[in-house]
Amino acid sequence: MTLRAFLIVVIPLLSFATIILFGRLSRLRGICDRIAIAAIAISFILSYGIYRQAMSAYDMGEPFLHLTAAPFEWLTFDHPEAAGQQVSWKIGFWVDSMTAMMLMVVTIVSLLVHIFSLGYMKGEENYNRFFAYLSLFSFSMLLLVLTDNLIILYCCWELVGISSFLLIGFYVNRESAAAAAKKAFVTNRVGDLGFAIGLFLIYSHFHTFSFREVFERIQAGEMSSLKLTITSLFLFCGAVGKSAQFPLHIWLPDAMEGPTPVSALIHAATMVAAGVYMVARLYPVFTPDSLLVVAYLGTFTALMAATIAVTQFDIKRVLAYSTLSQLGYMDGRPGGGAFTASMFHLTTHAFFKALLFLCSGSVILALHHEQDMRRMGGLWKKTPITFLAMLTGCLAISGIPFFSGFYSKDMILAGALEFGMRHPQHMLLFLALLVTAGLTAFYMFRLLFMTFTGTPRDPHAYAHAHESPRNVTIPLLLLAFLSISAGWEHLGLGGFFKERVIPWGKPPVSAHHAGTPNPLFDAAYAQEPPATEGSGASATLSEGNTSPTGHGEEHDDLAHTAHVLATTLSVIGSIIAICLSALFYWERFRVVDPARAAAMFGRFYDLSYNKYYVDEFYDRTLFRGLEVVRNFLARFDLRIIDGIVNGTASGTVKTSRGSGRFDLSVVDRLVNWLAEVIQGYGQRIRRIESGVIQNYVLKAGGAFGVMVVLWFVMKSLWGGA
Repeated sequence: MTLRAFLIVVIPLLSFATIILFGRLSRLRGICDRIAIAAIAISFILSYGIYRQAMSAYDMGEPFLHLTAAPFEWLTFDHPEAAGQQVSWKIGFWVDSMTAMMLMVVTIVSLLVHIFSLGYMKGEENYNRFFAYLSLFSFSMLLLVLTDNLIILYCCWELVGISSFLLIGFYVNRESAAAAAKKAFVTNRVGDLGFAIGLFLIYSHFHTFSFREVFERIQAGEMSSLKLTITSLFLFCGAVGKSAQFPLHIWLPDAMEGPTPVSALIHAATMVAAGVYMVARLYPVFTPDSLLVVAYLGTFTALMAATIAVTQFDIKRVLAYSTLSQLGYMDGRPGGGAFTASMFHLTTHAFFKALLFLCSGSVILALHHEQDMRRMGGLWKKTPITFLAMLTGCLAISGIPFFSGFYSKDMILAGALEFGMRHPQHMLLFLALLVTAGLTAFYMFRLLFMTFTGTPRDPHAYAHAHESPRNVTIPLLLLAFLSISAGWEHLGLGGFFKERVIPWGKPPVSAHHAGTPNPLFDAAYAQEPPATEGSGASATLSEGNTSPTGHGEEHDDLAHTAHVLATTLSVIGSIIAICLSALFYWERFRVVDPARAAAMFGRFYDLSYNKYYVDEFYDRTLFRGLEVVRNFLARFDLRIIDGIVNGTASGTVKTSRGSGRFDLSVVDRLVNWLAEVIQGYGQRIRRIESGVIQNYVLKAGGAFGVMVVLWFVMKSLWGGA
């Protein structure tokens, strides 16, 4: 198992390294795309083997949890508090049922997107580099899923962000793409800062990053409920950024500037789902209070994004806001087993949302890169395969029975309703999610009707439209099949979620819930996980308890009632929403003019169309506030820092000038005067030195005579005395 997990991760990394380092060689230049596809195909085959083992264990009622037998020792250092003890950071793999599911999601979607890109990206500049980036993303995401400790999870978290930056900004010559890449990168850094703080809090308390050790010590009660709540909320900040939840959702719609395969792979199916996966993986760290925060924030995001999607006209932006809404849906499920429903919806959403994005790419390709739905229409005749695939995706995301989205959304809505029945003060969560489900069906069929039905609104573009090539349509058909069957119990992935599948075998009971019945936690955590590779435990309930929450027959009746009622309301609401969408946007049945309806809603329509002015709010508050701070610092730098530097320089200049004037006026004049005096005396003395020897003899004799005379005079004077 360890070797298989290692190969799943390392093969895409080798593909990335090969294409980046040797992709320009003549022998490899034409096969780089095939190298990338072969790498992800091998990872898919290996992942499928793990998935089959997990399914077999589930069918036989056996545990499925494999930990690395001998994890790689990364760092060893002295314990910061216990003298003489050492701390060892180890890298290993954690393979359980949730790992198996995520491996299948990542590899299937990634493989189909690779194949789709063969036709969609053909002829693009830096074609080989695009496939290298896809391989880098696949490596990052697969290691994120397989790792068994928080520090590697965080490293992969950042690698996924780098991959996103590179792929969003793939069109390097397009300013909008560069701006979108920077926006995504910076926005995610805000959430990742909170994630990092959460990791620091965990390490400062437990001195370990190992999932197993952290879960066990939480079970032992080594962290109070308040500290655990604060820590889990900081960890959730990372999910808010990566999964584009309010208020860090602003990057995802702009990320549609990247190629459509990027939108399908990263910003619809896998990368943005990493936040949901992280919450599910670290579920023992979350308390009831933090889970309620997650649920309310997710529900608000789901409803807000759904109302925005209703008014958008760019086909990819509609799907982008749909992604925001569905991610909020995954986080909005409160109550026991919340992560199970969220992970199930993550799985089905990955398939039908990848399908919808690739269908939009097929439409854009058919219309020569036209994305405005107001210039489309009547395309079902020109692109019948794309139309049928898009219809399948719309039915799945709308929660229509027998399509995969129906089963997963049913679990979320039923759980939310049951939670609301037990806690009436939180019934708003269910009502908001139910309204969101109806809005989802409305705007998705609005997209379908505007794109494929009615009279072509751009005859020129329609005349040149055509169905996409096979390497584009085959992935659509495969994803359409998965969008239908992924929720079926015996054929698809639904059986994996029919009963509660606990991703840690039997994970530790959180200290803050020990001995206290709680519908948010007790259904999920019963015993601690096993210690050795190949061991584990199933999600069986405690002996004698037939209820996942410990309420027995009373719970079963309430859960059944909630399930039936939520399913009925959801299906009825979706059907009504689809019919309303047809009355607005299907020309054959249109009875309401959309423009007139938009005018009737007036201010609310403007709010929705302008995305509630969140970007403008950030621009006028945060960005302008930062600009004020920047201008203040610039003025401080110019007037104070530069003033001090310039003032010092000016004083130095003035001092040097004064010193120069003193040197010229005093020192130089004194020196020059002294030189002039010496020169004058020298010239006078020089006249004596005529160079004629007779003059020298005469002068010497005259001097001698004067000396003799003076001697006699002095002698006479001295003698007289």
